[in-house]
Amino acid sequence: MALVPYEEGAGWGARQLHSPSATFRFASRSIRLKQDWRRLGVAAVVWDAAVVLCAYLEMGGIDVRDRSVIELGAGTGLLGIVATLLGKGFFLFIILLYRLGARVTITDRAAALEFLESNVQANLPSELRPRAVVKELTWGKDLGNFPPGAFDFILGADIVYLEETFAELLQTLEHLCSEQTVILLSCRIRYERDHKFLKMLRGRFSVYEVHYDSSKDVHIYKAQRGSRKDDF
Repeated sequence: MALVPYEEGAGWGARQLHSPSATFRFASRSIRLKQDWRRLGVAAVVWDAAVVLCAYLEMGGIDVRDRSVIELGAGTGLLGIVATLLGKGFFLFIILLYRLGARVTITDRAAALEFLESNVQANLPSELRPRAVVKELTWGKDLGNFPPGAFDFILGADIVYLEETFAELLQTLEHLCSEQTVILLSCRIRYERDHKFLKMLRGRFSVYEVHYDSSKDVHIYKAQRGSRKDDF
């Protein structure tokens, strides 16, 4: 979703942002991702919020095994890749036998899809690639391509920063959610508009902060319809 210039403090992370690749280790695998700041801007670099949410998943913050997961604004694909790797669990043999297809849907806008797809394919072993599908999703516009309420988990890392997209993002979340769906949003609170989005989110969902990484100043919020506080 994030194909626009992004303002940070002078000199912040220039080397990281402009590096042609970034390497991480999750789910007992090395994940090497291409980055392309010059061509795609913020959609093509790995942000701390994605790393923190990946670590949260790996620590067992939620159990994604044999669950239906969708990532919004996937960018480089790190979060969706890690969700796919962690989701194989004890159900991999069933998927291989019955060819159940993808369980993780990794989305972004059309301009980022080729780049995103290349990272996903390069970092998933061949037996897991059928579990992940890359699809176009422009918030508020492509919702007919996604069955309503069909996902167990909705993930988003650093997707809250453009105020003009807030209404469409909320519309998308409502479309994708059932009563049982859990939303996990990982973000750094940088501006007053970020607080505004959280207030808008709380107007439609029950929202709880479930993790804070002080070293990276990243918050993870869990949102659900109604007032349920189920543990996953």
